[in-house]
Amino acid sequence: MSPGRWGYRVRQFFETLFAHPTPADLELVRETLTPAQAALFRQLQPSEQAHAVRVLRAVQETCQANGMEPPADLLAAALLHDLGKTRYPLRIWERVMIVLGKAILPTFAARWGREDSTRPPRGWARPFVIAAHHPGWGANMAAEQGTAPRAVALIRRHQDPLPPHRLSENSNEEDRLLAILQAVDDES
Repeated sequence: MSPGRWGYRVRQFFETLFAHPTPADLELVRETLTPAQAALFRQLQPSEQAHAVRVLRAVQETCQANGMEPPADLLAAALLHDLGKTRYPLRIWERVMIVLGKAILPTFAARWGREDSTRPPRGWARPFVIAAHHPGWGANMAAEQGTAPRAVALIRRHQDPLPPHRLSENSNEEDRLLAILQAVDDES
């Protein structure tokens, strides 16, 4: 990880400690999500809510900069992409462990996350299991509340690597939207 990236992660850590959504943020959430989706959003920790709103605003800015109206499915996915973390909330030290593990030992971090996702994660690998499986858990939770299939797919895939050759003018719409979501999530 580059020195600039380490600085970003340190700043992100302190923002996570103190972040809360503002009343304006919560109004934007109410305007964007259905009541059932908003109920899911409220299950996120305050710092995750604030992160999700930052992602939403960055998605809107990115779409506008590219001359497109952001689709409702992309906006919903921006707000709900980390929903699966509500299944097993992460402690702050576990978040640090994930960031360090992925930065220093990425192959091992990926291996540690492969534990069976049908039972509660335990022990020292717990944060890596949550990090690896929260997209699927969140997608299932969103689908159960009637979220549109494309938004569910974006939530499910928000951590999946997209090969660069898949992002051409011939890419499908879902992949183009996923690329936007991933780019802003990585920087928010």
